[in-house]
Amino acid sequence: MTEPLAGSSASPTARLIVNGGHGFEPCGNPGYLQKKSDEVLELEHEEIDPMEHSSDPGSRTALDLAYLRYGNGNLVKAEPSVSDGVKEHSNPYEVDKTQNIDSFLRMLEDQTSSHEQIYEAYCQLPSPGVQYLTSCSRRLLLHRLSVIENRSKQAMLRYLRLVDDMKEASIRLNLAEWNTAIAYAGRCFAQVDALQVESALRIWKEMEHDAGIRSGRVTFNILFDIAAKAGKYVLAEMILKEMKERRLRYSRFSHVGLIYFHGLKGDGNEVRKAYRNLVEAGQIVDTVVMNCVIASLIRAGELPAAEQVYERMKQLFHAKTGGLVPNKDWRYTRDLGRILDRASRRLRRQPERLQRLQSKQCLAPDTRTFSIFIDYHIHITGELRRITSLLAEMHDFKIPIQGRMYIKIFRGFARHGGVKYTSWTTQRLEAVWTSLLAALDTQAEGIAILKWMVVWVVRAFARCCGRARALQIWEEIRDRWKLVGEEEKGAVEHMLRDILHPSQTHEGSEKT
Repeated sequence: MTEPLAGSSASPTARLIVNGGHGFEPCGNPGYLQKKSDEVLELEHEEIDPMEHSSDPGSRTALDLAYLRYGNGNLVKAEPSVSDGVKEHSNPYEVDKTQNIDSFLRMLEDQTSSHEQIYEAYCQLPSPGVQYLTSCSRRLLLHRLSVIENRSKQAMLRYLRLVDDMKEASIRLNLAEWNTAIAYAGRCFAQVDALQVESALRIWKEMEHDAGIRSGRVTFNILFDIAAKAGKYVLAEMILKEMKERRLRYSRFSHVGLIYFHGLKGDGNEVRKAYRNLVEAGQIVDTVVMNCVIASLIRAGELPAAEQVYERMKQLFHAKTGGLVPNKDWRYTRDLGRILDRASRRLRRQPERLQRLQSKQCLAPDTRTFSIFIDYHIHITGELRRITSLLAEMHDFKIPIQGRMYIKIFRGFARHGGVKYTSWTTQRLEAVWTSLLAALDTQAEGIAILKWMVVWVVRAFARCCGRARALQIWEEIRDRWKLVGEEEKGAVEHMLRDILHPSQTHEGSEKT
């Protein structure tokens, strides 16, 4: 019998969602708000309020207008401080609880606190902890746990525990918080299936029917994305129809979602039509939009067309900037997308200003662009020469090779190596391994030994060099893999049991 992914300590909502779900990859540690880039500030001067309320998951809520704002490019606390956020109680044990509450609030205010640290401090509060916080503190807590680069099972469990605590304490969630809960329910696993779709729809119905909160277009964008990724195309079209019946205008994210949807369906002509509709609707095209077009054309089986889009991006970029790539991260991309969406709405009847704003956009290929092509060649063609060419172009654009790219390359060796006449040779594998060790020794940004890195490194060496060399690599990488719990190490050993302990695997199969 399969063991449920969520144990008895998980919240009721989380247990319904994760039991029977897929595996997951660890998420990063996003921290909190960062200094804004010059480009984002410049766009905000186009009469766009960057702190305008949005119900998009992870967006800044109206709470931020009350006590968070940017001053001289840095995060500034407005009065009153969140440290004043302890709710008064007549509970006789209040004195004993105050220390834990104060510690939690300090952790909540600290920009450098990770989600894990904040949640651990929250768990020290009496249950349900939200009832001991003021409204501002509760809103900030939910907001901080919603801002994350990659959703994971652990992140979902944390957030839905808070949602259940809010319901237990009879405290209403706002639309943005419900949207985040729906997004976590449907997007926290690597693959979206019917279970995640059902969970997301259940939370959506609870929001509308029980909480009495009417969905916005962000809600429908999330539901549409989940349905499309699960292959529920009829449901996705029903969601679009519901948007039209409620007279909700498509946003930038709706248009990009439609491009992606038609790519999943394998219809290249509809991908092009959806892109034209985006442009005709006055939406601003940037690298995110072009990446979606490229990925969708590849899914539709039109690699040459995707390559043409990529070459056009390079031409436009070099003509405009001379080859200097701006340094962007996921927060920048997220904030810029929201600002561009608001800009297109506000400047819809001012085509000159809209065109001027479009001309300022950078269409440079980014890490995502190269990742799309490299993924395709690793999983479909196995053309190492083309992958090497793409990595060289990344270097030309001064885009660093991060840990995820190393994982893809090692996965390619595990998939295509170990056979005669392959270009995925032992010598090239050893060269990539040496490059990774050098990056680890210099503590290069974005490179660390994580679970999937270990799995694919060992599998690559087992495929190309044999078990003896794979065991040597395992010992070497295990010595470097110190800051990880025994549970994660055990999970990796289980996944590699056919290499590390082949006799036990053979015995187990015989018993079966």
